[in-house]
Amino acid sequence: MIEVPARDPAPGRIAALLRRRRMPEAFVRAFLAARATALRGPAWIREKEIEPVEELPRLPSDGPEASAAERARTVAITLNGGLGTTMGMQAPKALLHAANGRTFLDLTLQQAEAAGVRPLLMNSFATDRTVRAEIEGRDGPVECFLQHLAPKLDPGRLAPVRASGRPELAWCPPGHGDLYTALGTSGALARLLDAGVRYAFLSNVDNLGGWPDPRVLARFIASGAPFLMEVVRRTEGDWKGGHLARRRGEGGLVLRETAQCAPEDREAFRDAGRYRYFNANNLWVRLEALKEALDRSGGFLPLPVIVNPKTVDPRDPDSAPCVHLEQAAGSAIAILPGATAIEAPRRRFAPVKTTANLLVLRSDIYDVGRDGRVEPRRKPPLLELDPDRYRFVSDLETRFPHGPPSLVGCDRLRIEGDVRFGRDVVCEGPVTVIAQGAEAVIPDGACLSGVVRV
Repeated sequence: MIEVPARDPAPGRIAALLRRRRMPEAFVRAFLAARATALRGPAWIREKEIEPVEELPRLPSDGPEASAAERARTVAITLNGGLGTTMGMQAPKALLHAANGRTFLDLTLQQAEAAGVRPLLMNSFATDRTVRAEIEGRDGPVECFLQHLAPKLDPGRLAPVRASGRPELAWCPPGHGDLYTALGTSGALARLLDAGVRYAFLSNVDNLGGWPDPRVLARFIASGAPFLMEVVRRTEGDWKGGHLARRRGEGGLVLRETAQCAPEDREAFRDAGRYRYFNANNLWVRLEALKEALDRSGGFLPLPVIVNPKTVDPRDPDSAPCVHLEQAAGSAIAILPGATAIEAPRRRFAPVKTTANLLVLRSDIYDVGRDGRVEPRRKPPLLELDPDRYRFVSDLETRFPHGPPSLVGCDRLRIEGDVRFGRDVVCEGPVTVIAQGAEAVIPDGACLSGVVRV
């Protein structure tokens, strides 16, 4: 539990700051409630409280699709607030070249159009202006709404931080769980319901595998559930994110994120055999059920709070420490009665969080169809890129000036040191490239296999 004065001035100061930034009252209440929860100490979801989900229904390889009328009553909401700062970007991640020379935004909008659903972008204050300029003049309307803005808090008393000289650094987005509140406060939810829209598909802009598949929509509609989470079979690499579990005794589904796992439970958390289902963050929601839940709770959903440690300047690890209070959209599975989950094929989960993910997506592993769908030709290989040389997108593009090597015959690629790749390079089987000099170069047309020293 965090120690605070008997007369804590922070809530009043936080409320004043939020109102000064014209944040709506529902969000002011939501943020103050989140802070009050965080003050009580870590909200662990402990191992003794949950048990594994043994089996879930699978999405069949074929099956009925939602009708054209049902698709017309569906919106695809893309979570589009990120700048890709972990990859050194300062522009919206949505505008990054993803595959076949097209951006994440290009492909996301094409997927929605091909599926026959209406697109809707949830932007952040960091991405909104640039993204709106990009979509201006496109064929077909593309609507946007804004997620809220939250103050960064000091780790000691959860009071707002100060960022002298750069006031923008004192603010952050409150996590993608803010989606539900923002849909309400922006008026987007009311406009959708008035237009006859009843179903929503939610996904991350950097997961091009998560498209609004009419087969999943048909299953969701037939289920009668207010909320459906797509999960995939977990691998050993799926440790940063959330796994699905059941509450002991109650039997209800719950999402446990990395930050909600107590230190003594970390080994169990990482056990992919025990907790076999991983949240793909492809979520389906009945909008009427969401509105009812928001109305019951004063305009926001009381989702679990994640206290995320950061630095005030995200690009400077030596800057002052702070915390972001965040919530995960998938945690609504424990809030909405009757919420359920379905196992989706792994191809529906292909997020790009690192430059290694991006290199694979840009490679010949993936095909891009006319409908904007991105499908793997085979199981993607594991890539391990030297973190000191390939951390940022600019690093990647400098060292692969002609694009990725062919990876369709590669099982694993590991690069140690500073290596520049030529044109039309092919990797086959397991490949380890070790730089022995300051300017290691793979020549044009090289075929790599095994251990390669350059």
